[in-house]
Amino acid sequence: VQLQASGGGLVQAGGSLRLSCVGSGRTLSTYDVGWFRQVPGKEREGVSSIGSSGGNTFYADSVKGRFTIARDNAKNTVYLQMNSLKPEDTAVYYCAGGLYYSDYDLLPAMFDYWGQGTLVTVSS
Repeated sequence: VQLQASGGGLVQAGGSLRLSCVGSGRTLSTYDVGWFRQVPGKEREGVSSIGSSGGNTFYADSVKGRFTIARDNAKNTVYLQMNSLKPEDTAVYYCAGGLYYSDYDLLPAMFDYWGQGTLVTVSS
């Protein structure tokens, strides 16, 4: 499956953005999908993930209560709604697809397919 992430941009602190991850080549509904973010010089950090059916979701502590992940399998798309954004949320955000979901952890090694990344910049 090929993944295309979009929706990044520049927003003020407290604002909102919605990221989209569109799958092509294979139906995205087969895959669990995760969102990760990375800033230069740091490791890629897991943000949120959703099981293939949409019934299970995971959030990193840093985004709980502010971010919401959802999927529309009919549109082959997974969304990440980001509210109450903070400057520390600034990063390149990547979506990834895999066949292993966990309620307890979110690691890059759990995913096989990656999108190209979309930049989110939150100004203070």
